[in-house]
Amino acid sequence: MTPGSVLAEFVAAFGHEPAGVWAAPGRVNLIGEHTDYNDGFVLPLALPLRTLVAARVSGGPSTVASVQEDGETVRFDAATVVPADVPGWAGYVAGVVWAFREAGLPVVDLELLVDGNVPVGAGLSSSAALECAVAVALAELAALTPDRTELARLARRAENDFVGAPTGGMDQMVSLYGEAGGLVFLDTRTEEIEHIPFDLAAQGLELLVIDTRAPHALVDGQYGARRADCARAAELLGVPALRDATLDGVDSLADERLRRRARHVVTENARVLDVVGMLKAGEDPREIGPLLTASHASLRDDFEVTVPHLDVAADVAAAAGAHGARMTGGGFGGCVIALCDADRSGAVAEAVTEAYAARGWDSPAAFPAVPSAGAHRLA
Repeated sequence: MTPGSVLAEFVAAFGHEPAGVWAAPGRVNLIGEHTDYNDGFVLPLALPLRTLVAARVSGGPSTVASVQEDGETVRFDAATVVPADVPGWAGYVAGVVWAFREAGLPVVDLELLVDGNVPVGAGLSSSAALECAVAVALAELAALTPDRTELARLARRAENDFVGAPTGGMDQMVSLYGEAGGLVFLDTRTEEIEHIPFDLAAQGLELLVIDTRAPHALVDGQYGARRADCARAAELLGVPALRDATLDGVDSLADERLRRRARHVVTENARVLDVVGMLKAGEDPREIGPLLTASHASLRDDFEVTVPHLDVAADVAAAAGAHGARMTGGGFGGCVIALCDADRSGAVAEAVTEAYAARGWDSPAAFPAVPSAGAHRLA
């Protein structure tokens, strides 16, 4: 998948060249899970895996196609499209157009072709990559100049209100603000961004992503239920969001389930701040390993969003020599990250593969996470 190949696919689909090719990355979250919709802190990085869109203004209606969907073509009118008009993968494209229009921005009908290599269902934010690639393309083609934070809000609205996935704003922000060689430290309440240097190779380290191949879907009851639990806990504690809660306050909650949900958010925010502080102080990144492992335990025991594929991958990676390992993403499937010495990452990946084979599970996939650039025009 290259800009040239996407351009060629566009020509094959539409009979002429696009106005340009734009790209946006998927992401992996180093730490800070289920904190974003609680006004908390997150520390993700943009991946080299990305979604590309080739596009040009059309006379209408909008016509979108995807290489991954065997060239399936979907049509909608930019001026009138509303939620429920466009299901499936194309809803993420139509949702961005709709969000622009709902914000009072002028929209144009597009011919648009999608290609990408962000695995769908792996918890690496393939949906945000698609939304953000479409957002930067639409903004340029409609001669608009919103800043990246506004683009992230629009892309998030597409996901929340058009597609119906009640996610927080982390994914879109990192897809737009990603930076080669750095983490994106985001305060989701203020939307302030700080880039934290993260050059693991210089320390002989690698952040291994293990795709468990246990797919997850966030447009279901589990994610929404966790979000509702957090909102209810904040209400009972009398705070605007769990970002403002304390452990003493959390321990006072009578409802045991809500107490565990809130405890995860409060301790996870503390772990994010600890990791940021350690990295900014120039400490050996190996020292953050125990915080990654503690995050997984909290997500498993208090937030209850892991599944056996995730727990086995995290436990085996640690036993095989990783300095720390945890699930990343929304949970209920998806990926585990493991902080490894670079010369041990292959052995860690192999140990997880063997553990899966012993259980009769499909083999996982593993690759290094390298901080990469955010959404931009390629051609």
